[in-house]
Amino acid sequence: MANGTKQITTSDIRKKKEAGIPITMMTAYDFPSAKLVEEAGVDMILVGDSLGMVVLGYDSTIPVTMEDMVHHTKAVTRAAKRAFVVADLPFLSYHGTVEEGVKNAGRLMQEGLAKAVKMEGGQELAPLVTRCVQAGIPVVGHIGLTPQSVHQLGGYKVQGRDLEQAQRLLEDALALQAAGIFAIVLECVPEEVTGMIAKKLDIPVIGIGAGVTCDGQVLVFHDVVGYASSITPKFVKRYADIGETIREAVAGYVQDVEKRSFPAPEHVFRASEETIKQLYGEGVATK
Repeated sequence: MANGTKQITTSDIRKKKEAGIPITMMTAYDFPSAKLVEEAGVDMILVGDSLGMVVLGYDSTIPVTMEDMVHHTKAVTRAAKRAFVVADLPFLSYHGTVEEGVKNAGRLMQEGLAKAVKMEGGQELAPLVTRCVQAGIPVVGHIGLTPQSVHQLGGYKVQGRDLEQAQRLLEDALALQAAGIFAIVLECVPEEVTGMIAKKLDIPVIGIGAGVTCDGQVLVFHDVVGYASSITPKFVKRYADIGETIREAVAGYVQDVEKRSFPAPEHVFRASEETIKQLYGEGVATK
């Protein structure tokens, strides 16, 4: 369990890399999940646009809007008093002008109360990253498998398997670091490539499906606890199956209601004997 309520900062996160202490990050999309994740001691909470699939039922992250992200970020930041909250900029919210991207990033900070934003892409985002940092908005990069570009990438595939791809990932990471990001997520990248990039960068590298050679790990809350998560990627370790527990609990409720065994006497409120007599007349049993 986490000790104390001191707010984790970007400086704390950088110091963990310097000290060789792994960084823990997990998604949360609402108040109760964020509360539980924080109480468990996670360093960083990601309000991911993965909420599109995990919470909203879409088949990709692409339909997620700025309004969705602001709404869910608000809920998470109400619960997170210690963990560092990062919110995703959703599809097309930062691919127009730099001014538009900064404005949307600012919304996640000002309205959602996030401590930083995350954006998917490589060196083409450098001007936007620089402008966000100048405006006081901390930025986390995201390269490798970028779900917002899944159709362009041809599906959810491992990135960086060959030398050319690996070199491009390193170039992107270095360019984003130079632009001012304070951390970067590598998704679905071979472990050897991850290790090479992590050694070349001064900033923390947080992996998801990127092996153990990085500076930290991030996973989706629902995947980790088995909460209505039907697909378990190779890189996920499931630590519980609360979905089955919930199904059993609700099925038990349905059965009890149908048998009229719920509510039982201990769940019922009683009127006074005088009120019952007035309602039903004399001679009515009150027990």
